Order: sequence, then structure tokens, then C-alpha cells
Amino acid sequence: MKFIIKQEILLESLYHTSRAISPRNLIPILTGIKFDLKEEGLYLSASDTDISIQCFIPREDIVEVFEYGSVVIGGKYIVEIIKKLPNTEITIEVMDENKMIVSTSNTEFNLNGINSNEFPNLDLEKTSEPIILKANLLKKIISQTFFATSKNESRPLLTGINFRIDGRTMEVIATDSYRLAKKTIFLDKDLDYKVNIVIPGKNLLELDKIMGDDKDSLEIHIFENKILFKYKNILFLSRLLSGTYPATSSIIPTDFKVQIRCSCSGLFEMIDRASLLTSDRDKNIIRLELINQDLIISSNSPEIGKVEEKMLVDSMDEIAISFSSKYMLDSIKSFETTDVTLCMNNDNSPIIIQSDEDESLIQLVLPIKTY
Repeated sequence: MKFIIKQEILLESLYHTSRAISPRNLIPILTGIKFDLKEEGLYLSASDTDISIQCFIPREDIVEVFEYGSVVIGGKYIVEIIKKLPNTEITIEVMDENKMIVSTSNTEFNLNGINSNEFPNLDLEKTSEPIILKANLLKKIISQTFFATSKNESRPLLTGINFRIDGRTMEVIATDSYRLAKKTIFLDKDLDYKVNIVIPGKNLLELDKIMGDDKDSLEIHIFENKILFKYKNILFLSRLLSGTYPATSSIIPTDFKVQIRCSCSGLFEMIDRASLLTSDRDKNIIRLELINQDLIISSNSPEIGKVEEKMLVDSMDEIAISFSSKYMLDSIKSFETTDVTLCMNNDNSPIIIQSDEDESLIQLVLPIKTY
């Protein structure tokens, strides 16, 4: 294998591909990136068995091709080498015994590779009728739900994001059992089959880093135990989590006795300041009270001190409820609206955060009992 390519073109694809390499992987072949140069272009592939990524550089983006071939090179080293080379043309050549030479007019690296025959078959097949979404829409879905996933591996399903599709309606749900995020969107056309899958949250976060904030179409191919995303010249394969995701529709109230509409930024700043006097040990507890149209946010720590903030709101209801400031801040931050509405029924009911400006998003935070 021998070809010449511009540094910036190769580096971008290497960055994307290297996201499938886990530093904790003890299998040598899975710490590498497979270079596979064919007549149509260069394929770069990597996998850690949890996710697999393949990037394709078409022949027209390669300066010159001398000889086709393939090899696996240590991912950590090849990415760092290409990153530190000047923005110029790079020659890559594979000699006998899988040795790769990376060179410019003034620099030459000799790297030991692995026979590409040892690299696993990634099985990047596609379905005949994929689901089509805009890349920027999927990025928004991930950003508005991922934070509510669990970090506790003892309940693996809750570390993932649940995608449910029925007809044209797609519901995306994440919960760690203390809070919940739900995003509802409508597809361009009805799906002939129902979907109820759970994608590992951390895998979707890696996909999010690869996608641009653009309106380019993204293909989603769903299989029994895996899901494939096709974005531009990138294929991203993720395993699915096995099991049935908890039913969540019954825990989201639809009727409320108390509704408090307030400025999204104003509420966020009040809670953010009050959280300065809370601690993780005490679960970052904040108290919300509504008295005579005054929304009062307060926190009280015997070791640190206390704080109280007020905001005038258009509500004559009264309520007093406590919650985690961190969970509430995460929820409010997910809205890209001017106002949000806090909906409750009593001091022990879930707190629903929603907005008239974006009815596709619902956030839920459970209250914390204080004694």
C-alpha cells in the first residue's frame, strides 16, 4: 500500500475513527486503526466491540495512489503523529512485515503494524428502508436527554436512552429513576413497524461528537441487537442494550394544581446562585416556595450558611417543595426557550418542567423529602 494525501483530510477522518478505540482494551488488534486502500478510496476502521466506526475518504480526495493494500496501525500513535505533522502532503507506505512509513519532505516515521486479516469483521450492513433524521435534530435530542441517564452500571438499561417509534411518532426517553427527560418528534413518514430499543448513552455521546451541527440527513438502520448510523462518509455501529425499558408514561402527570410560569434564564440563575451554599453530601437540596405571587428559592446549610432569592410570578397558588439543584439546573438548561413552566400537584409530587414554546420536550424531577 502506498499513497499521498493531505494532512488535514487524513487527520479529520482519523479523529472520527479513533473514537471507537477504548484505552482500556487489552486486545492489541482493537487498539488499532485499520487502513484499507481500495480502488474507490481509503477506508479507516476501528472497534472496541461496543461501538465500531468506519470513515471513508473517496479517491478524489487522495492526491495520488501507487499501490492498494491494508494494515492495522496503533490508533493512539498514528493520530498523534498525523496531528503533529505540518499541514502538507503526507506519503504513507506499507512495506514487508506490515511496517508503515509515514513521511513528508522533512520527516519520516517507521511504525510496526498488525496484519489486517486479524481485524474483526465489522458487519456494517444496512437496511432497505432506513429512518431519516437531520443531524442537528439528533444532536438536539441527545443533548436534551443524555444528562438524565444513570451513571450506575448496576442497572444497565438506565444508562441508555430509550427510542420508541409508533407510526410517525418518535419518543426518546432517559431516566436514572430520580429524574426523567422526554423528547417527542414526528418523522417525515409512517414507519411500518414499531421500535422500542435502548442505545447506550455513552455511545450516543460519541456519535454526537462526530456529527456536525448541520441539516445534513442521517440514516438510521435498526437491527435486533445493533443500530447503524450513516452520516456523510461515516458509518457508526453501536450495540443495543438488552431488556425492556421501564414504562414511564404513567409517572408523568398531565393535570396540575400548581403552575408557575417564569423566565428560563432568571430561574436558572436563581437556582444556580442558591446552589453555591449546597453540598453533594446533602444532595444539593434547594427549597422552592410560592407565597403571594412570590417565588422564593432558598438553601440552608448549617456548616456554610443560607441564601434566599425572590421572583415575582403570575400565580396565586401556594406550595413548598424541595429538590436537587443539580437535577433542576440540568433540566432547565435543556430548554432553548424564553420561559418555562413548573407544574406540580403537592409538596411530594413530581415537578414537571415544560414550555409553551417547545411542546416536544418534557423534563421531570422528583422532590426530596426533608425532615
